[in-house]
Amino acid sequence: MALMSLSWCLSAVLALFCVSSWTQVHSALAPENEVPLRPTTWFPEGKITSVTLPKGRTRRLYFTLKKKAPAMSVTVSPCDLPIEWSLSARTLKDKPLKSLQWSTKKSMPEVWWRGPGIEEKMHSYTGNAVDTYRGPSHPQASIYILRLRSKQQNSRATVYLHEGLGPSGAFPLLPADPRVHTLGVGMTSVTLSWAPSASITSLPQTQKSYDYCVLVNSQQNLPSVCAAQESIRKKKDQKQEKKERRRRVTVWPILKEWWWQQWDSYPEPQSPPSSLADDNADLQCVCQGTESVCTVSELLPDTQYYFDVFVIDRLNGTSMAYKGTFARTHEEARPDIITLREGELRWVTFRDRGSNSEQFFSFRPRGWQQSGLLTLQSCGGGEKVKVTVSSKGQVLTSQAVGGDLVHIWLQGSSSYLIHLEREGTTTGQISAAADPALPGLMASVKMQTSSAYHRKGVPSLPSTLQIKSFNRLRGCNSVTLAWMGTEERSLYCVYRRKLGDREAEAGGASALTAPCLGPESRSDTERVLCKYFQELNPRRAVTTAVIGGLKPGMAYVFDVYLMRRWGIPIKYASKMVKTRKEC
Repeated sequence: MALMSLSWCLSAVLALFCVSSWTQVHSALAPENEVPLRPTTWFPEGKITSVTLPKGRTRRLYFTLKKKAPAMSVTVSPCDLPIEWSLSARTLKDKPLKSLQWSTKKSMPEVWWRGPGIEEKMHSYTGNAVDTYRGPSHPQASIYILRLRSKQQNSRATVYLHEGLGPSGAFPLLPADPRVHTLGVGMTSVTLSWAPSASITSLPQTQKSYDYCVLVNSQQNLPSVCAAQESIRKKKDQKQEKKERRRRVTVWPILKEWWWQQWDSYPEPQSPPSSLADDNADLQCVCQGTESVCTVSELLPDTQYYFDVFVIDRLNGTSMAYKGTFARTHEEARPDIITLREGELRWVTFRDRGSNSEQFFSFRPRGWQQSGLLTLQSCGGGEKVKVTVSSKGQVLTSQAVGGDLVHIWLQGSSSYLIHLEREGTTTGQISAAADPALPGLMASVKMQTSSAYHRKGVPSLPSTLQIKSFNRLRGCNSVTLAWMGTEERSLYCVYRRKLGDREAEAGGASALTAPCLGPESRSDTERVLCKYFQELNPRRAVTTAVIGGLKPGMAYVFDVYLMRRWGIPIKYASKMVKTRKEC
């Protein structure tokens, strides 16, 4: 047992000695600034290469130029997020030794990286726009290194290398002024224009490999077609994710979460896009073709939109973006808003009887309590009128207005918007406003607003608006009337009108169907008396009046009005009474 323990100790010491010796040898071979390159990618010339950029990682692409190449150009096209990229030329002092034995198999760029040399930065850029480096080749460069990095989140970009002095021809050309201009802005449309691309104007009419694509959204300008496709893809993913949440059933949620974390931590490089035409199938171009003018219609009023124009090369699968613009559509024409004065009684007329019409009013109650009372009454039996009261864009109440008095209590706001809408007229019914027998009525709705300084709600109304006459108390020169009052002290006024023989035979129908006939439209000679009345017990709130000075055997129509400090005077139902011929 002791010999076995001693052998285990000797084995452990020998293993530690070997590991330390191997570490010293390996550290002598590897420089301090060694950076593992996984994977090492050669950058081909004349081919669009798609590169996946994991968040926070630097991707390196290597390339060399032909010996007789005098110049080069490197174009980097970010997708939708800003990236950092730089181009460097590395010159080796000595060629790498082929006989040097490395611990693991290394690619040639990584062998050069380990070797001693000088690196010179030729260009750098940070942003999300397409950027191109054009310049002469480095005379002593052994290898060129293109570094790309995305700081915000996982992204992708496309790179293109061209050897030579002239243009590559792989990308469409932009004009000297690549801005998109706004020619006109309407309520639902915007007209745009831009300078034409030389790639389109220089081609014969038979060739149509280039065209424009105009995109519009309400969020932001897009730097590239890839960004537009990414935005569409994200919207689709969000919709799909919502659907999957409803039907997702996971047996092993912990295992599934771990699996996706491992998958996201080692993203695989994406393959180059197969065809731009296939990718552009999802693009919703509002204008597409070779015209440099576009009118975008079917927009919402008073909304800001962002417009982007891209010139697309369908043969090479590339595109270039103009400098986008934005515009705000005009708001809808606001109707005239009439300000209502304190206690003002207003007749609202809807002249267009063939279609719907509307009117707007505003009211500011007085006093710190900001309380008020809105009273409305429809003056035609066939009128369909709706009132909507709102404040600060929020609807407070909306209801129909008929022949009965409508009270709306206003409280809690400094200003109110009152919207009256005439919805139509019932077939076969005629508005009282158009009755020639009532020349004082020229409106279909009667409305009044007033501030209520000390009230806390809508005033009380009589239990019934019927007028009663007593046959036993009816004489040749006088009649006795009775009506219900309220527990509030109010003024009651009685009006009379003598009917002719024809009106008496018709039963006074024209006078009895005038709900909006108020005291302001009556002659002073028709008023016979006014009296104050108050009864705290609603059941006993009955008042009477004896009307004298009448002629024997004549028919009269009597109207009683409840006069109040707030609101429209309440009209009781008209009562026709005929005096006795003989007494």
